[in-house]
Amino acid sequence: MTAVPAVPAALGLTSQQVASLLTAAGRAPSLHNAQPWRFRVRPHVIELWADPQRRLPAADPTGREQRLACGAALFNLRLALHGLGIRPLVTLHADGNHPDLLASIRFGGRRPPTPVQQQLLAAIPRRRTNRQPFTDDPLTPAERTALHKAALDEGAWLHLVDNPRERSALARLIAEAHTLQRADPAYQAEAAQWTAVPQGRDDGIPARTGEHRPAAHERWVRRDYTGGVGEPNTSAGITFEREPAIAVLTSHGFGPSADVTAGQAMQRVLLAATVEGLTTSFLSQLIEVERAREELRRLIGAPRGPQAVLRIGRGWPVPATPRRSVEDLLLHTTPETV
Repeated sequence: MTAVPAVPAALGLTSQQVASLLTAAGRAPSLHNAQPWRFRVRPHVIELWADPQRRLPAADPTGREQRLACGAALFNLRLALHGLGIRPLVTLHADGNHPDLLASIRFGGRRPPTPVQQQLLAAIPRRRTNRQPFTDDPLTPAERTALHKAALDEGAWLHLVDNPRERSALARLIAEAHTLQRADPAYQAEAAQWTAVPQGRDDGIPARTGEHRPAAHERWVRRDYTGGVGEPNTSAGITFEREPAIAVLTSHGFGPSADVTAGQAMQRVLLAATVEGLTTSFLSQLIEVERAREELRRLIGAPRGPQAVLRIGRGWPVPATPRRSVEDLLLHTTPETV
């Protein structure tokens, strides 16, 4: 009797090829590395679903960050299909009758990948969220142009915060948002569940024994993900950069589907940064605290609310966070029973 493959074939691809697609998709960033996505694989379509069990209501009460993460996973899936010579046809569903059904991906014909797509695809396993210090070297004009173009190519806008007045206001907003979250017991309990997790978990941000971090940055990097396992180290001369490059990603649309679209743009920017030899992390307090998000929108003159705030620079290598198995990402139930 022939065993049924764990990952179904789809879009004219073998089971192993579909598994490679989902592996690439699963390398996307997400809030606290919750990996809040699922995939329903059928012969002619791969569906992307948000996982309601991995929604983080204290930090992300509207589900915006979950949809951004799922959009990032969708972009990786698109790239992986391009790498196999398939043009993906994507339909967004986030505004439909099933709010957790975010997108459908179908076969759109054969087309070889472009050199840019190949570069971005190769960057997927190298991309890291780097919460460690960066150097003080500024971004070059060519790097800034590459990041701007990456956002524009996905229908978004990247605002680099260079103006001293804007940076001063941004630092104040981060401090206020951080203080509000630290005072919220629900947020603190949720963060404790997903950060400094023990070895062996395939999600969350792991505690790394012996890891030393500098004390939290007085202006920018305020969260501590070590859970006390890695003590702040100020005696060894390890300090955060004084003025990191800060970029705000905004989208032109509004609503759940616009969040998914923004997530694709965010991931393209992150991968473009990786291609350029840059490293990134998130200043998520500014997105998670609605008052700070609205003030940030006014500060940079954006027509819509900001979707992500990135810290960008040059850093030292950091290990990859754990990832769920492909089999764990599969959704086998029908939409009527989800």
